[in-house]
Amino acid sequence: MEQQSLPKHLGIIMDGNGRWAKKRGLPRSAGHTVGAAVFKTITRYCSSIGIKYLTIYAFSTENWRRPKEEIGALMKLFKQYLEDALRDFLNENIKVRFIGDVSAFPPELQKLIRETEKVSEQRTGMVLNIAMNYGGRAEITHAVKVLAEDVQKGKLSPEQIDEAAIAKHLYTGGQPDPDLIIRPSGENRISNFLLWQSAYAEYVVMDILWPDFKPKDLDRALSEYASRNRRFGGV
Repeated sequence: MEQQSLPKHLGIIMDGNGRWAKKRGLPRSAGHTVGAAVFKTITRYCSSIGIKYLTIYAFSTENWRRPKEEIGALMKLFKQYLEDALRDFLNENIKVRFIGDVSAFPPELQKLIRETEKVSEQRTGMVLNIAMNYGGRAEITHAVKVLAEDVQKGKLSPEQIDEAAIAKHLYTGGQPDPDLIIRPSGENRISNFLLWQSAYAEYVVMDILWPDFKPKDLDRALSEYASRNRRFGGV
């Protein structure tokens, strides 16, 4: 695909792991394990074709409502992924960032998160945002609280608060808004993902569960994106 037709910032809502496992008579954790492997494949593929920013929805603020056994399995999987990333991604020019409130995770996981970010911070290739304990409403609330504190301290006047000021204090501050968001699994919901940033993003919903998602499916979504006429509210 031609470089100019690629989205600069791509978002993906990884969805369907549990249903994939259920269809096969497997525990939901099995779906998450396969989904994590797909995540690695798709991340490397996005980097290889020239995507500049990739934001992956891994664990939402609402996911804590799931059964304790599933959450426990996910925490182990996140730990394994981070350990693998520190080892396997050493030669990948991918800068890893975590967006969301990671303070809710176990200390060992928080340590791995910080280490992964530090190891990759000088890299100049694709920026990979992994959304963990992330929610779009919580992100906007956090940004507004920071601005309110600045007003309270006299660093900022209410008149200075505009869209740019809010965007600057989002977790993705300094990055371009997503051009395209892909949701596998066939669900037609935003699910609290990048609410502010996706105001003019194109959406492609695909009737395929995330563990079955392959680079050819991404290519299909990118072709759909390239065929659209983005007007941003104009004519």
